[in-house]
Amino acid sequence: MIVAGVMSGTSADGINVAMVRVQGRGFRSRIELLAHYQFPYPAEARRAVLAAMNANSASVADLARLNFALGKLYAEAVRTAQRRARLECELVGCHGQTLYHQGNPAPFLGRHIACTWQIGEAAIIAAQIGVPVVSDFRPTDMAVGGKGAPLVPFLDYVLYRHRRYGRIVQNLGGIGNLTAIPPRALPEQLVAFDTGPGNMVIDAVTAHLFDKPFDRNGRFAARGQPIERVLHELLRRRFFRQKPPKTAGREQFGREFVREFLRLCHRADENDIVATATALTARSIGLAVRKFVLPLLESEAAKPARFREFVASGGGTKNATLMGMIREELAPLQMRVRTTDDFGLPSEAKEAVAFALLAYQTWRHLPSNVPSATGARRPAILGKVSYA
Repeated sequence: MIVAGVMSGTSADGINVAMVRVQGRGFRSRIELLAHYQFPYPAEARRAVLAAMNANSASVADLARLNFALGKLYAEAVRTAQRRARLECELVGCHGQTLYHQGNPAPFLGRHIACTWQIGEAAIIAAQIGVPVVSDFRPTDMAVGGKGAPLVPFLDYVLYRHRRYGRIVQNLGGIGNLTAIPPRALPEQLVAFDTGPGNMVIDAVTAHLFDKPFDRNGRFAARGQPIERVLHELLRRRFFRQKPPKTAGREQFGREFVREFLRLCHRADENDIVATATALTARSIGLAVRKFVLPLLESEAAKPARFREFVASGGGTKNATLMGMIREELAPLQMRVRTTDDFGLPSEAKEAVAFALLAYQTWRHLPSNVPSATGARRPAILGKVSYA
């Protein structure tokens, strides 16, 4: 079956479409990436998305309109991808654009509620493409006690498990998240969680200081030095010390966090500030590996070298300074740092491929969450199906 996977990340920079051939069942699925395309959001649409995220107040009418508008943009992206690839998909898996994600229950109307909201009306996509669409993947996992994230570990296990040694698979999108796969691991032995900011804080700081949407190739960070006192204070905060499962988003590392980050940096050199934001991502990853991965997965007699490879994906892999800092963090653990490109999967395509695979599992009536990653009580069939 050819499935179009559609992904918009927390950076809200655009739409990724992956055309994927999927065969098999469950963790024995076989996938082949046939084509991948990136479509930037129109400037006005991106402004509307960013304004809606974690807004203190928002018009219900505007949110409803944005939901339908994004559905049309996703449909246009899939149509364009099909035309360019000269392929027709039989199913679409659309993650949608996250506006709000709260993985931990909090008091509301006399109850404790955890919730999530991804928009991009799937009925519009189904009607315009003419095939069924699987969307709204995260709520089902939350309904059975999970945090609704991360969901990509299903793909990580399918692609990157190894009999002789372990791999840590790290996404560097707006938020950073990892999947640790021990050698010969069963699915229930995976450990996966959000590590903290990926590109989100770097991008916001770069936009504020240099009026650029991101630090291209890490050039600003390369000219500066991380401010150690700021890193020391931030990495002591609760999220970084909290045991997994855990998830993060703009709720933790969005506007308010960036405002506090800039206040702590005070009047430091602008390049030093970007270098500090970059080091925060790298060091939070190193902290997560040392504090939560190795102790959970290694016996006292085993050596951390059992995890031999660290495989990165996402837009952050294009930031040479960030990748260099990650290598420095992991060098004492004797891990080889690679990217998914080395395995034939373009770094920026991985999450779109993941939601193509998850949609296929749903279509086959198979579960695709990983309870050890999300904290769910049991495996669950994810998403909702909109028919053409």
